Amino acid sequence: MLVIVALTFVVGFRYEVGGDWENYFRYLLAAQSLNFADLITKDDPGYWALNILSTHLGLGITGVNTFGAFLFTIGLVLFCRSMPRPWLALACAMPYLVTVVAMGYTRQAIALGLVMIGLVMLGHQRFVAFALWVLAGALFHRSAVVLLPIAGLTISKNRFLTLSLVTAATAVGYVVLLADSASRLIQTYVDQNIESAGAFIRLAMNAVPAAVFLLYGKRFALSPHERKLWLILSLIALCMFLAFFPTNLSTALDRMALYIIPLQLVVFAHLPDAIGVFGRRNQAIVALILAYYAAILFVWLNFATHSRYWVPYQIGTG
Repeated sequence: MLVIVALTFVVGFRYEVGGDWENYFRYLLAAQSLNFADLITKDDPGYWALNILSTHLGLGITGVNTFGAFLFTIGLVLFCRSMPRPWLALACAMPYLVTVVAMGYTRQAIALGLVMIGLVMLGHQRFVAFALWVLAGALFHRSAVVLLPIAGLTISKNRFLTLSLVTAATAVGYVVLLADSASRLIQTYVDQNIESAGAFIRLAMNAVPAAVFLLYGKRFALSPHERKLWLILSLIALCMFLAFFPTNLSTALDRMALYIIPLQLVVFAHLPDAIGVFGRRNQAIVALILAYYAAILFVWLNFATHSRYWVPYQIGTG
């Protein structure tokens, strides 16, 4: 609970931090003339609902960010608690998932937080719960819908019924959340050849743990259902990394790679016990993992093209 409160405060009360800081004010300004009945006509109605609520309460952009940070943080903490080393998983999340994503891509961060809850459910073969959490995330960022078919790949029993439910959820999610804007999204991310700075590095950050999982995944303390899930996501991460080179889909791949970031937490939270001495704390391996992520944070803060939008970190209200 203390972690949830602390992260919610740090992420939610940031001021002029994040590359899209100014862009999110258009939602807040438009929300002043809306009420909750208008949500049915809006894309990403969940995020619009936060703006309408914050406007009615007089909390401004800080209210929106804090509500969003709370949803993201709950998902992150529940996901980390499902790991054998929850504090290590949380430490791995801090440099990029929390600092960059949660403090920069507000809508997609909320979606990812809810998706992480869904991934925990999917690891236990709770397909309906997974679908509901992903659809809840898609209310904040439509791109979350693309994760629904993954459930169909992990089915090991009741295949017909489960596959029918997953297919129905995917169809409903597409029709309700994506159909009207699919062509616009394709034009934005594909046809216009927009390049995302740093996409190669971020895709590589998912590809590294994916390769590690393929090498050592059988040693991880996972159930067969969980192992199958993370094997599929590892293969997806490697395919996305390889697709970067012959295509012009850097922005599309970069945005979708955000939903693969939980793979990093899973792999590195299990790795010390998988390659270390059984029954030992294996602190040397833990130290190397922490040094790796410390290096990532240092390099990003000092050399990333857009890191100036995150530095210095400020607390304020508005």
